Amino acid sequence: MAAHRGRIVRLFVQLLVFSLVSAAAGATPVTLAPVTAKNGMVVAAHPQAAEAGIAILKAGGNAIDAAVATSLAVGVAEPYGSGLGGKLMMLYYEAKSGKTYAVDAMDAAGSVNVAAYLKRPEEDRSYGYGSVCVPGLGAGLWAAHQKWGIKKWADDVQPAIALARGGFRVLEKSRELMAEQERKLRRGDPEMARLYLPDGQLPVVGTLLKNEDLARTLEAYAARGRDGFYRGAIAEKIVAASRKGGGVLTLGDLARYEARITEPMQAEFRGHVLMCAPPPASGAALFLPIMKALENDAFDGGPLRTAANLDKIGRVWRVVSPEINRAIADAPESRFLFEKLLAGDSIANIRAKAFEHEQKKRKVVRTGRPDSGQRAAVDWTRGEFSSFDESPMAATTHFIVADREGNVVCVTQSQSLHFGAGVVPPGTGVVMNDSMSNFTYTDAKSLNFVAPGKRPRSTIAPTIVLRNGKPEFALGIPGASRIPTALLQVLLDHLALNRSLAEAIGDTRVHYSAPFRRDEVETFEAEQSFPHQESAALQRLGWKVVLPEPAGTGHHFGGINAIEFNANGTMTGYADPRRTNLAVGW
Repeated sequence: MAAHRGRIVRLFVQLLVFSLVSAAAGATPVTLAPVTAKNGMVVAAHPQAAEAGIAILKAGGNAIDAAVATSLAVGVAEPYGSGLGGKLMMLYYEAKSGKTYAVDAMDAAGSVNVAAYLKRPEEDRSYGYGSVCVPGLGAGLWAAHQKWGIKKWADDVQPAIALARGGFRVLEKSRELMAEQERKLRRGDPEMARLYLPDGQLPVVGTLLKNEDLARTLEAYAARGRDGFYRGAIAEKIVAASRKGGGVLTLGDLARYEARITEPMQAEFRGHVLMCAPPPASGAALFLPIMKALENDAFDGGPLRTAANLDKIGRVWRVVSPEINRAIADAPESRFLFEKLLAGDSIANIRAKAFEHEQKKRKVVRTGRPDSGQRAAVDWTRGEFSSFDESPMAATTHFIVADREGNVVCVTQSQSLHFGAGVVPPGTGVVMNDSMSNFTYTDAKSLNFVAPGKRPRSTIAPTIVLRNGKPEFALGIPGASRIPTALLQVLLDHLALNRSLAEAIGDTRVHYSAPFRRDEVETFEAEQSFPHQESAALQRLGWKVVLPEPAGTGHHFGGINAIEFNANGTMTGYADPRRTNLAVGW
């Protein structure tokens, strides 16, 4: 009886906490449960990965040490989203110097014969060994640790080894994401099927899924650092499988790959400084110019998600988006073009183009007739858009680590599409990326046109926001083209409309997408919690409106993870329940 009463009391307390959190969140459609701590925080895409990172912090590691452990553990527990076979972009705020660094470990094309590759079926760019680039994640973690880590490298890798050997817990959303890619798992690669279809079936929720081959690969990586993956037995297995499967990777491609430690891009917004990933990452190149163009806007007093405000944002997005496809890539001039886009005269020009049809907009509101003329200034055909850009299958993950010294690591890592290329080189346990899908193929003059050794463009956008030179908060999200639009709305909500991060992250997610045919119009996409009257108003303004899923589902709209740094020295983690995210503090 006492035990029964105890369970009732615990249930009552949980419901009370849930109610208080919901009230604090302003009854947004998705409720977050912030976690506050003083000594350290990890917010990651799987509970076991977050626990791996916090354990390293407790053992005396710094944010970089914990990031290595978290990154590799996420790769074990979210094999569809990231891992040693994929890419990474890291921002690192170093407390003692006050500097922010970017670690570019994006995937790179191998020794591809471009003329021959262009003759191959388009499908080869997204499935099989022909779609695999040289993975960058392993080199990026190694470079960051060598420069800033304080624990032994092998100690930082050990949690991921144990997780691969013991097995990660299959969560309900984990299984849902696997089920979406069941066809790929069954398509023909025997290693994929063996690892992720135990007994020929999708894994059962709650079970442990082991990967002994990956544990051994991680052991080689722990023992020899980057050379344990990019040279020697593991590299030979990857190249042998690539050669047999029609890929282009060579041992030289793997051995030559190096991560780049460089400077992030940055922009000021209402007294805040946003530090963002540089090219070939393109996410910030989209949302920063839009924010700058709207910096002095009052957004009709809020809230952000009215038809008038969203149409206003969408008009600026329509002008900026094609420019990004022309300016951002793995090219020397891309950083200059990014900075040029943020210059005052460029922002003024963006505003002029975005709002030159303001009179027509007012006419539409009065008459209720769509204004097809408002799209005349945008030539979408000048940039190449791929269906992969808009695909909800784009597989990415985001995590953040902060330590007691004030160091902050903000990382987005990816396989490109879910389960990458759908192949695992025998004996490695490593799911390989399909990042060849992210190059441009129809315009040889494009900065993103495929070339040997080149790194394809990606929408990933880890972001650290500073105030008076100190981190204010850090955030990021998975989701292909939905990455920059998600961060745009959260940043505007929080920095322009002064909403809490919990409200900004939990509110209805929205997205704008480009047309793929000349006879189509731009699409406004949102979770089904978006108000009907606002949806109807947007349609009158000429937008195609699509509401693909209930709020919080997390299929089309990924989960934003964030850490906020409080005035009293504590930090608060926000884990978006749209995915399997968890915030763990210490």
